[in-house]
Amino acid sequence: MNIQQELLSVLKDYPDFPKAGIIFKDICPMLSNPAVFKRVMRHMAEHAADCKATHIIGMESRGFLFGMPLAAELGLPFIPARKAGKLPGEVLKQSYTLEYGIDHVEIQKSSVHADGRYLIVDDVIATGGTAAAVAQLVQTGGGTVAGFSFVIELSFLNGRRQLQDLSPKAGVYSLLTL
Repeated sequence: MNIQQELLSVLKDYPDFPKAGIIFKDICPMLSNPAVFKRVMRHMAEHAADCKATHIIGMESRGFLFGMPLAAELGLPFIPARKAGKLPGEVLKQSYTLEYGIDHVEIQKSSVHADGRYLIVDDVIATGGTAAAVAQLVQTGGGTVAGFSFVIELSFLNGRRQLQDLSPKAGVYSLLTL
C-alpha cells in the first residue's frame, strides 16, 4: 500500500464541519497510528532534504505537529509561525485574507537569516493564504523559501497556484492531493 492509500484508509471525513458545505479531513486517526505517522514523517523528511532546507517553519497549530518532529529528525531549527500577539520579542507580522475577514501571522524576527532556506510545513493546504503570508515573512526577513510541505492538498481551492506565484523556485509538496 502506498502512502496515499494509507492516508485515505486512516483519515476521517466530517461533513458540514465546521460549517455547512465543508467536508473536514480529520488527521487525528493518522496521529494515533504510529506506523502511518512515521511513514508520513519519512516522506516529509525526504522532501525537506531534496529542497535543502536549513530551517523548518510550522504554521499554527497543526503545522507544529509535523514541523517539530521533522526538524528534530533532520537536526534543523524549528520556528513557530503564530497568530498575532502570541510570540514575545520583536516579530515580523503579515496579514492575509480569510473568507470572512483578515487575520495576521507572526514569526520572531531573530529567527530569519539571509542565508537560511526555510521549509514551510502544515497539515493541509486549502487556499494557501496562511502559507503565503508565512512565505512573505521569510522574504521580508531576507530568507529564502526552500519549499512548502503538506500532508493533504485540497486542489480544488487552488492554494498551490498562489504559493507557486509567490515563490516560483520553491516546490509545493503534498502527500495526498484531493
